[in-house]
Amino acid sequence: MAFTVVAHYHCAPADADTVRDALLKMRELTPSEPANLAYEVHAEVGRPGSFVLYEQYTDRAGFEAHKAADHFAELVLGVIFPLLSERTVTFAEVL
Repeated sequence: MAFTVVAHYHCAPADADTVRDALLKMRELTPSEPANLAYEVHAEVGRPGSFVLYEQYTDRAGFEAHKAADHFAELVLGVIFPLLSERTVTFAEVL
């Protein structure tokens, strides 16, 4: 059963370009992961510094493998997370 992640990230507008660039790099690298089915990055309309991610993996183990990838450590843990003032994540299984 496919495993879906919907994440909402918010940072200060001054950090938005840095977060955006790192998210776009993640969008470039993540599809090469064997379990990745989708990785979409959106900028929230009318809320500068806010992003919505839609990710889908073959299963929960695929998502865990994603979190263990070198590019996740470098970009998400090293660049994005330190700049966020707010983060919410929803996990779902495709019916």
